[in-house]
Amino acid sequence: MAGVRVRELRKEFPGGDPPVVAIEDISFTVDGQEFVSVVGPSGCGKSTLLNILSGIDTATRGQVDITQNGRPARLGYVFQSARLLPWRSVLDNLLFVQPARGPADRERCRRYLDMVRLGHTAGQYPGQLSGGMQQRVGIARAFSIEPDLLLMDEPFSHLDAITARSLRRELHDLWQETRKTVLFVTHDVSEAVELSTRILMLAPGGRLVADLPVRLPFPRDPAADEVALARADLLRRFESLDLLAG
Repeated sequence: MAGVRVRELRKEFPGGDPPVVAIEDISFTVDGQEFVSVVGPSGCGKSTLLNILSGIDTATRGQVDITQNGRPARLGYVFQSARLLPWRSVLDNLLFVQPARGPADRERCRRYLDMVRLGHTAGQYPGQLSGGMQQRVGIARAFSIEPDLLLMDEPFSHLDAITARSLRRELHDLWQETRKTVLFVTHDVSEAVELSTRILMLAPGGRLVADLPVRLPFPRDPAADEVALARADLLRRFESLDLLAG
């Protein structure tokens, strides 16, 4: 179970006068088997935060520690699009990110394909799959390296509502089974309430304005009264900050 410690993190992009501040001195911790969603309007620094945590980008100042039992944690990343290699089969796309690619790796990759109900596509190529199926392969690929921390950047934002809802259920089932630590970026309040144990709310300028536990039992029916109430409460928080226009 990965532990995440973020202290006084700030990210500025030069070129302006003053520089553009994408993240403004935010601090938070994530411990163990949490599913934490980061929500906020477009341009509030959600993806920038994930890029810094993953090492893709660097902070202007501040500290990030991601550890597993005292060692650097293994990270998995699911992007907005699946980013599969079109010239490799589905199974080979999963094997491509494995350190050894031996029999044990092949068996593990097949197991995660089965978990997202795509074991039958192992020999097919990405171009033969729908967009939703490709994203499921991307999720299986991220889980197949058995990361301590899984970073997910709006993985369902390009999908239709029905497909996205189905994938949210599959993701929740995977998380329940593996209990990986997840940081999930989304602009969709409903998605955050449906999936999360905790929600971090960012405002424009990358300010952390709320850290909210979601104390609802799983599985969560999006149409259930308690889920609707939690969603409405989160929306009211945005409205009180005049964020929806952003």
